[in-house]
Amino acid sequence: MKPFKVALVEFEGDPVPSWVTEPLEKHGIDLTINPCTSAEELSQHAADADVVWVFGNPVITADRLDSLSRCGAILRTGSGYDNVPVEEATKRGIIVANTPGAVFDEVADHTIGLLLSIIRQIVPHDKNLKDGKWLRKGEIHRWHLRGTVLGLIGFGRIARSVAQKMSGFDIQIKVYDPYFKPDKTSEVEWVELDALLSLSDFVSIHCPLNKDTHHLLGEEQLKLMKPNSIFINTCRGPVVDEKALIKALQEGWISAAGLDVFEEEPLDSKSPLLKMENVVLTPHIAGESDLSQDSFWRLSLETLIDLSEGRWPESYVNPGVKAKWTLQ
Repeated sequence: MKPFKVALVEFEGDPVPSWVTEPLEKHGIDLTINPCTSAEELSQHAADADVVWVFGNPVITADRLDSLSRCGAILRTGSGYDNVPVEEATKRGIIVANTPGAVFDEVADHTIGLLLSIIRQIVPHDKNLKDGKWLRKGEIHRWHLRGTVLGLIGFGRIARSVAQKMSGFDIQIKVYDPYFKPDKTSEVEWVELDALLSLSDFVSIHCPLNKDTHHLLGEEQLKLMKPNSIFINTCRGPVVDEKALIKALQEGWISAAGLDVFEEEPLDSKSPLLKMENVVLTPHIAGESDLSQDSFWRLSLETLIDLSEGRWPESYVNPGVKAKWTLQ
């Protein structure tokens, strides 16, 4: 019987830890590691793989799936899957698994960190002190938390963690998510998108990037927000029309933004966002911590073992898929 083969074709950082490779070997899983950047390399190294494993870069495109003749699953380590052709994979009976549990705490913490850094104006006060200025008062204090409204667009694992962690503050939380069934016992209030935007003092977006969410927020939506509101994005840059967001910040439709993700990454060195004092920026690192890499590897390992032993993975993004394999 042919061994269950996993082809790791894209990843960044340190080599695969031995505590990952050794259990795979014990479970009879043949792991090959060959970073691929072209269709030819992908076909060469993964055509006979049962699972093709990627971390982030879009090496697997729709037109390359035909060369993965044996593939029954794609493992995308992480939560986002906009760099995997999910619809085409589903047509071919390929499961698209991911590991959203690896860093949802980190991303939630970062979301809150961006929001608090703006509300409390941590960045400008730090800069003033380092520039030799002791300025304790002034116009930069424009926000507070008590009695305000936080709006969450999308209510998956990360947004639910944000809501839980922010529940200790004296705020209301409103949620818009057309795909999530409301829990009647939840302390959040479910509203439509326009209502969320117009009623919230702070808006944080937490949805996957797909054809339905691309530019979910544009000029029309941003103009609904309060002039003193703050916008936070730690999911994917293209869910927001970045040009419209820049215009909103420049013209005062909204007051400030905290951004970890952008339409094009790395962020262009000429982007107006880099010169805006009412914006806090980080380079797509919301999921990073001293624990995150181990979590990525551990959940990926568990997913691969589940698939090799005929079990559905804990998380996969195409629940309607008619899998090539018989799974329990």
